Amino acid sequence: MQIYTLIIFFIFGTVFGSFFNVVGLRLPEKSLFREQRSYCDSCHKQLGWRELIPIWSFVAQKGRCRECGGKISPLYPLIELVTGLLAAFTYYRYAWSQELLLGLLLIALIMPVTVADISSRKVPNQLLLFFSPVFIIYRGFCPLTPWWDSLLGAGTALVLLLLIFYLSHGGMGMGDVKYYTLFGFIFGLEQFFLLFLLSTVYGVIIGIIKMRVKGTGRKTKLAFAPFIGLAALTVFYFGPAIIQWYKQLF
Repeated sequence: MQIYTLIIFFIFGTVFGSFFNVVGLRLPEKSLFREQRSYCDSCHKQLGWRELIPIWSFVAQKGRCRECGGKISPLYPLIELVTGLLAAFTYYRYAWSQELLLGLLLIALIMPVTVADISSRKVPNQLLLFFSPVFIIYRGFCPLTPWWDSLLGAGTALVLLLLIFYLSHGGMGMGDVKYYTLFGFIFGLEQFFLLFLLSTVYGVIIGIIKMRVKGTGRKTKLAFAPFIGLAALTVFYFGPAIIQWYKQLF
């Protein structure tokens, strides 16, 4: 029975992943509600239902528009696939529990922010403003122990990241500061520090790989929100185990 539930979560995850693509691409351009139908980025032809099936449409069309033959960004099927896998894994990990709801909310926040930062180098305020009260309500019903750990995590994140923001002279955007602060509230102080460490490690590793592949210098620019989101998911799924392992070393 569980395998069928996992498949359902995966399918619905890919559908929502398609929606997250639209939100992440259109919201920074302020065209989310002005353009009602999906269209080809090259010829602007409105897409029919056969061209909107998550993952399959990209594969069937060999990554090209049926009308003009223009290339379709692989970001579309990638986000759909990852969202589907994350939704299924979240159910597999937590079944029908309050953590399942938290995981799905995190995915709904992280995926469109990731798309927006990759495509436009922006972390949309609209998404953070929409999800902040949602997570506040969630923590109201499912508080951390102690309950004020959320406030301590958010406050520490805000002070630390504002300090980095000003010292880096624009090396970090205010969107990242707000993003980190929201995760500080969600996870609390201890897990926020783990999140911050992991996001830095992920960013450094990918940055080094990108410099080696492209032959660029230290000024290689990266969209950092995807690493923050990846770190947040790592903390959500494995944070307590990682922290416990670390403490046992000492």
